Amino acid sequence: MIRHNGHLQAMGIDVWVRRAVPGAPGRADAGESGPLSAALEDLQEAVRACTRCELHRTRKYTVFGAGCADADWMFVGEAPGAEEDRQGLPFVGRAGQLLNAMLWAINMSRDQVYIANVLKCRPPRNRDPQGVEVKECEPYLHRQVALIQPKIIVAMGRFAAQSLLKTTRPINKLRGQRFRYSDTDIPLIVTYHPAYLLRNPIDKRKAWSDLLFALEVVANP
Repeated sequence: MIRHNGHLQAMGIDVWVRRAVPGAPGRADAGESGPLSAALEDLQEAVRACTRCELHRTRKYTVFGAGCADADWMFVGEAPGAEEDRQGLPFVGRAGQLLNAMLWAINMSRDQVYIANVLKCRPPRNRDPQGVEVKECEPYLHRQVALIQPKIIVAMGRFAAQSLLKTTRPINKLRGQRFRYSDTDIPLIVTYHPAYLLRNPIDKRKAWSDLLFALEVVANP
């Protein structure tokens, strides 16, 4: 069955044949568990009150994360941008629309996954995060992962990949490999950030192959 052609065209993919692959849940599978959601809410409150680095002085809102509290898939980007800072939500605007298209292409939607960033506050003028900022914010992401316990983490973009994997290797050397997040057994794969794909649409097909690889990783734990 051909589905979501408009979304796939946005990704640079002409057509997609729906894949019956374990790890890509049906629409009815989305949902949140009460106790787990409460634990995330407590963590979110801690993030809202955080003053551990200087970014709290310039932020409008913290951007904690959004999605299903017991999601199988967790997507992690770099840091909030201007629109995310204004709304307090991750991946809004054009990059968020492309991420939605990427999810639809593998038969998922935002309410079935969990989306977060390495940093919870926007760096001024969208500059690269600094080491001390990553160090102070990292425990929040680690706790999110511990609470959600996803079956896979997808690191989007060079900075997210290098931060999560503690490496300086370029993204083209990290794609197509199966890693483990921190000291857990949760598999982690690397792909391009949607904002990068908007600037470099020629690499959308590579991102598509990364998503197919992620499906294979989930199907073969």
